[in-house]
Amino acid sequence: MTETGKRAQDATISDLGIKNATAHWNLSPEELTKIAVKKGQATITSSGAININTGEFTGRSPMDRFIVKDQISENSVWWGDVNLSFDEDKFDNLHQKILDYLCEKELFVRDSYACADQKYRMNIRVVNEYAWSNMFAYNMFLRPTDKEIENFEPEWTILNAPGFMANAEVDGTRQHNFAILNFTKKTILIGGTGYTGEIKKGIFSALNFILPHQKNVLPMHCSANVGKDGDTAIFFGLSGTGKTTLSADPNRDLIGDDEHGWDGDTVFNFEGGCYAKCIDLSAEKEPDIFAAVREGALLENISFFEGTNNPNYEDGSITQNTRVSYPIDHIDNIAVPSLAHNPKNIFFLTADAFGVLPPVSKLTRGQAMFHFISGYTAKVAGTEAGVTEPQTTFSACFGAPFMPLHPTKYAEMLGEKMDESNVNVWLINTGWSGGEYGVGERISLKHTRSMISAILNGELDDVEYSTHVVFGLKMPNSCPNVPSEILSPKNTWENQEKYDNKANELADAFNENFSQFAEFANKEILDAAPKATIIS
Repeated sequence: MTETGKRAQDATISDLGIKNATAHWNLSPEELTKIAVKKGQATITSSGAININTGEFTGRSPMDRFIVKDQISENSVWWGDVNLSFDEDKFDNLHQKILDYLCEKELFVRDSYACADQKYRMNIRVVNEYAWSNMFAYNMFLRPTDKEIENFEPEWTILNAPGFMANAEVDGTRQHNFAILNFTKKTILIGGTGYTGEIKKGIFSALNFILPHQKNVLPMHCSANVGKDGDTAIFFGLSGTGKTTLSADPNRDLIGDDEHGWDGDTVFNFEGGCYAKCIDLSAEKEPDIFAAVREGALLENISFFEGTNNPNYEDGSITQNTRVSYPIDHIDNIAVPSLAHNPKNIFFLTADAFGVLPPVSKLTRGQAMFHFISGYTAKVAGTEAGVTEPQTTFSACFGAPFMPLHPTKYAEMLGEKMDESNVNVWLINTGWSGGEYGVGERISLKHTRSMISAILNGELDDVEYSTHVVFGLKMPNSCPNVPSEILSPKNTWENQEKYDNKANELADAFNENFSQFAEFANKEILDAAPKATIIS
């Protein structure tokens, strides 16, 4: 860099209010690796990736994520347990405290952007206290060219200071850690936590407000891929439903792993990388992810086999939420750029541990909106401390913690885009059949893949369907390479009266969860709710 360029960047960091800092701008992953290792903050693993420890927090802290309530957000954000409000004046005071904290420090600055579709590009400047946090930003956001960086103008700024601890009584936070969005000042403050996921989820939350509110773009917490003929498929699903596994297809190109927008013409990735869970990672289970853990990848909270630098992915002693971030080009078959045309098929993935839902069913427009708002899956025994039997889990729009608007807003946009694009929506149960968890068996991955392949190939377009009595779902009577007897879940249970009881129980859980949204839902959505039957 020229001395003139360096002076310009130093002036820019001063313009932010950070005085006398040593700012490293847009360092390469190799340079950031050297610094992190030299400072004793990272270890180089046997694959060439580095591993860091995020400290006290190894996951997001949803109760410490706030949105500033001001003229822009006050009447638009769906305030409540998910979207917690923060006072404008408190934000300004905390903002200044962080700027003062960052003065005279060695900092790492990254110019990047979100949204692969240039019509919606959001330029982002990330200021990190730690080199490895800046490496995460390099991996996860889209990377401008050298020429674009020369004249880079940020729209949003992220100040990331893991070492700064808030004083809850004075600063208005719940405790010492926080992540706060300000839509007026287009600034995100993150402090008191080293968990890198707060960085990307902050921008995702911002886009989830801006794109539907101002651009008529549906933001989606999903993965997406595209076939050789340009047919796009979208996969929604909570943790454990198989979203990453099923969207990774050797015959299709990956558009993105986690966060996308859909404007009615194009599906586009928000990100430039992937942030994958690593617990029990193996070359056999997840070959693409396993191969991506190489030089340039950032592992988080991994343990090693004793006396080696070989990651022990089965060890969850630090956290079950072990992670790796890497640029998307660490995956072989990807779409370049990370976008494609309107989807032809959308998949809602659920791991129903109660053995009630069909392994595959086709949704009406109303059902698609209802199940999108519901965002259902089930936790099974052993997945979390204290979980001893199956538990229902609902996360609106399959990403409730990141949705600033009311869930019905996103659902209605989905319905509109379904009509515009003539897209099919399918509910895929990757959970249990023949009984609930502990009695029945998990639906085989081979059969689930066959169902999805049949849908993508159009082989379920003209088959006969039956209707589920309680949930009203259309179930195909046949599917290539799938035993017909498993397609109707009731028929797989030895005791069909027990199945009816369990189906009613799950329907009641759906309806109880949906009651919090019903006031703002239209008649089409309300009519799509399951209807428990009376068992004689």
